[in-house]
Amino acid sequence: MNFTRFASAAAIAACLSAPASLASAQEAWDMALAYSASNYHSQNAQLFADLVEEKTDGALTITTHPSGSLYKGNEIFRAVRTNQIAIGERFMSALGNENPVLEVDAIPFLATSFEDARSLYEASRPTVEAALEDMGVKLLYAVPWPPQGLYSADPINSADDLNGARFRATNQMTTRLAELMGAQPTKIEAAEMSNAFATGVVNSMMTSAATGVDRSMWEYIPVFTDVQAAIPKNVVVVNLEVWNNLSSDVQAAVEEAAAEAERNGWRLATELAESAKSTLSENGMTVAQPSEELSAALPEFGTQLTQEWLERAGENGTAIIDAYRN
Repeated sequence: MNFTRFASAAAIAACLSAPASLASAQEAWDMALAYSASNYHSQNAQLFADLVEEKTDGALTITTHPSGSLYKGNEIFRAVRTNQIAIGERFMSALGNENPVLEVDAIPFLATSFEDARSLYEASRPTVEAALEDMGVKLLYAVPWPPQGLYSADPINSADDLNGARFRATNQMTTRLAELMGAQPTKIEAAEMSNAFATGVVNSMMTSAATGVDRSMWEYIPVFTDVQAAIPKNVVVVNLEVWNNLSSDVQAAVEEAAAEAERNGWRLATELAESAKSTLSENGMTVAQPSEELSAALPEFGTQLTQEWLERAGENGTAIIDAYRN
């Protein structure tokens, strides 16, 4: 046998004898993330990627790209939906213009504890999954933020204190809440948030203490009022066509990894709920409890926003709220 024929035969034999997991190690995804690598959502996404590689024996690998380095936050969902990228993470309620049921976790003062947020998630997940599939993506897992508070240049003792404020909005709910309080909302993604405050484009917002820590907000704004308005979530989604092209074994392994990442993400959010506020305080921010007047006024806005959402979400929205409350 000449050398060339021997080498070819040896190569074929090596391929045939290789473990199946190695022979199928051909799938590689890039994962777009809007938040910094130090943010717990991004860290949890890296855990998910590591679990996927482990559980699929390398048949699927995922490379994470934090800080909007691959796509900006408002570009990620469309990129996944159109298969420009296989997988990404998005603030779920920011998709409310596509389908209002995706705003459910951002309704102010509907679910303000992690226990209630979990109940709302369980009540809404089947409808959320169906809505996302109609949009061409599959939900893999969802992780909450700590409760949302008010960041402001001056102490907020009543809703009127935000009248005329330049308010950073993240979704339709925070846009409407700003309008109801007389503030002027501007939609700004997380990656542009620090610059927007530094340049005076905005001077107030509603978001979690964890986001404040992530963006070192003490450098730009002095007051955080812990109103605990809502516990919204990020969702990790994969292009549905890409998902359907995976083998059933790989799909099962990815879903197992997603379930672990979801449990870990909820744990991290719960732990950060208090520690992040401490970090804000340690860095010089005033961390205030809401006044009696503010505590009385804000839930009324929540009631109005819930009703407006029910009108937009229709029967699906009513079914979610009924399942949550009963």
